[in-house]
Amino acid sequence: MDSEIKNLSKPEPSPLFRWSILFFVSLAMFGNYYVYDSISPLADLLAKQLNFSDADIGLLNGIYSVPNIFMVLIGGIIIDRIGTRISTFIFSALCLTGAVLTAFSGGDLILMALGRLVFGLGAESLIVAVTTVLGRWFKGKQLSFAFGINLTIARLGTFAALNSPTWAKSFYTEWQGPLLIAVVAAGVSVISIAIYWIMDIYAERNLAVNPVPKQDEFNFKEVFTFPTSFWYVVLLCVTFYSAIFPFQTFAVKFFIETHGTTRELGGFLSSMLILFSMILTPLFGLLTDYIGKRSLLMMIGSLLLIPVYLLMNYTQISLYVPMAIMGLSFSLIPAVMWPSVAIIVEEKKLGTAYGLMTLIQNIGLAAMNFLIGWVNDFTGGYTAGMWIFSTLGFFGLFFAYMLRKSETGPNNHGLELGIKEAEA
Repeated sequence: MDSEIKNLSKPEPSPLFRWSILFFVSLAMFGNYYVYDSISPLADLLAKQLNFSDADIGLLNGIYSVPNIFMVLIGGIIIDRIGTRISTFIFSALCLTGAVLTAFSGGDLILMALGRLVFGLGAESLIVAVTTVLGRWFKGKQLSFAFGINLTIARLGTFAALNSPTWAKSFYTEWQGPLLIAVVAAGVSVISIAIYWIMDIYAERNLAVNPVPKQDEFNFKEVFTFPTSFWYVVLLCVTFYSAIFPFQTFAVKFFIETHGTTRELGGFLSSMLILFSMILTPLFGLLTDYIGKRSLLMMIGSLLLIPVYLLMNYTQISLYVPMAIMGLSFSLIPAVMWPSVAIIVEEKKLGTAYGLMTLIQNIGLAAMNFLIGWVNDFTGGYTAGMWIFSTLGFFGLFFAYMLRKSETGPNNHGLELGIKEAEA
């Protein structure tokens, strides 16, 4: 009550201030995404210069997810307990440490994997923390659009990494050069979080914003009290991302070996997902804010994903076509899915909710990277893996359908409401 009375005498944060907060935390995500995706365009060099197998390359991306089977839930709890400012700084510092270890590993697989593991300890928790920041600073009709802008800037990091064989071609004469660029990107992330920290403290002291909400205690039983709709979103999340990111781990290598592309073209084809999402995710966010129908839109996005892998594996259709369809799906589902959690779950538990969601997502990512790498080596090709990815798209459609059934029932959380309906 006292804080509310004090806030009456303070000015509201300007739109410029809010969007500046968004920019800096998104820039931190840019660095995070760049480091994660720095392995994919480097895969053939790792194979040629360090004699890494597909299983080894799958390990470098898969081990990123291993600590997050536990860490992101712990990270979410930490966020809810100590707040977003100090937690984002800690997590971004871990990302930088992991990037440095990977780049200066001397080509030793164990040391590189250790670096990726340390990076993973911070990276997913940083995403959870930044997502929680957005849930605090953007409400109502701005929420999905803000998430869309955040993803656009973040995925620019992926786009830059996947296209680095073109714009940083001179660094690709040996395996370490591209990883040094990733170290710089991680440094940018730490600096951006430091700026956000300063801005958030200033806002709390001088503007009409409530203090960062903190959960006094955490009872593990609360994890099992989240609504049914939340769990359907989580299950969609794990199946959707397990079909996207492990495919990208091997995408450039797949394009080179199966379709005879150059590394540069393979990197661009893979980055089409990011290019589409950078442009369309904010627009889909605006559409979602206006019309609602969130579960229906997630069903459409899941349906788009099902045929693309089989088209690439069995037909000679231009690779631009399936990658464009995948890009539409990759733009639509995240624009709807992540803001939906902020509608379903109360603010003081958002960190825990996003942490739990990301924990389960990373179980899928780790398992799928390991599985696809092993399947590729065992079968001597990519066909079995492409069938696995396509099947995941079907399961995503099923969970989106179940979410729609839940949200069109009497115990819905308003996911299907647009701006006009929510204000009525």
